[in-house]
Order: sequence, then structure tokens, then C-alpha cells
Amino acid sequence: AVSPIARDILETAPATGGGGPGGPPGGKHVGDPYFLQPMEGVDGTGYRSSWWTQFYCILWRSWLSVLKDPMLVKVRLLQTAMVASLIGSIYFGQVLDQDGVMNINGTLFLFLTSMTFQNVFAVINVFSAELPVFLREKRSRLYRVDTYFLGKTIAELPLFIAVPFVFTSITYPMIGLKAGLSHYLTTLFIVTLVANVSTSFGYLISCA
Repeated sequence: AVSPIARDILETAPATGGGGPGGPPGGKHVGDPYFLQPMEGVDGTGYRSSWWTQFYCILWRSWLSVLKDPMLVKVRLLQTAMVASLIGSIYFGQVLDQDGVMNINGTLFLFLTSMTFQNVFAVINVFSAELPVFLREKRSRLYRVDTYFLGKTIAELPLFIAVPFVFTSITYPMIGLKAGLSHYLTTLFIVTLVANVSTSFGYLISCA
């Protein structure tokens, strides 16, 4: 309201018939050559910066917001470690007999449910909480929707890799699953994929 551009528009609008005092009502056909001129520094797409600049700035801002709340990260990791320790204690030291196979089947189910619900509910409020800021900045043509989404999700990606790592590293040896680095890494890879798919589904619900 107090910027030089706003003052110029207030001075120019009545002169071009934009509904000023005593003047004719404004219309789309009145003053079009003035109001449709591109702003200085804006490219043909309507944005002031390139796609990569937008992505970098959103990624950096989102990463700073993650760093500003270290307690949330600590609580997430502590919660994961406690749940993993509980599951590992219940199914501690399984052997490959008939009962052990059924118990291991149950642990694999708990692997999936723990990583699914924990990550869905962790992000279900992400976009709705920032919606007013996003809408204001989007209307100002500061960035595209895709740069905002990618920057926001990539900034939180390290946490969604650390959580499956902590969970699998605790439960895998406690339960006594198949020994060997390759088997552990395969399990870790699958659990990480499940966690990130669940996170994406949580983003979907948040956006909806």
C-alpha cells in the first residue's frame, strides 16, 4: 500500500478512467496498455527468477525451518527408538522353527504398520499449516507450485531416511533376522521405501 508502485497506480488509475471520483467506472478495456505492461525484472513466465533459483531459495528456507526446531527431530528419533526397542523386546531372539516363522511374519507386519502410520501422521499438517503464507507468496509470483513442493519435501527427506535407519538398526539384530550385511541393507532399503511412500501419502492428505 505504501510502495512507490502502489502510489503510481493510485495516481494513474483515475486518469485512465479506473473508477476515480467523478470519472467513468473502470473496465477491462480502459487503461489496458498501462496495466498489462510487464513489471520490470519479470520474465515471460511471469516470475522474477528462474526455476532453479526458486527451488534453491525454497529448499534453503525449508531446511532452515527444520534446523530451527531440533527438539522435533529429537522427539521423532527418540519415539522411533522406543517403538523399535519395544518390538525388539517382544520378539527377541527368534529361531527358525514353526513358531519362529509365524512370529517373524508378525514382526514384518509391524515393520510396515510402524513406518506407515508414524510417517503419515507426521506430515499430515505440513501444507495446511503453511497455506496462508504459500497463497500470499504464490499470488505475488515469487515461486511456482512445483518448486515449493519439491523444496519442502527434499528439505525433510534426511529425517525420513534417518527414522527407518534407526528403526531397522534396533529391531533387526534384536529379533534375530537373517544375518548378513546384504540382508540387513535389503531390509533397510525396503523399510525406507515404505516410509517415504507413506510420507507422500501424508502429503497427499495434507494437500487435499
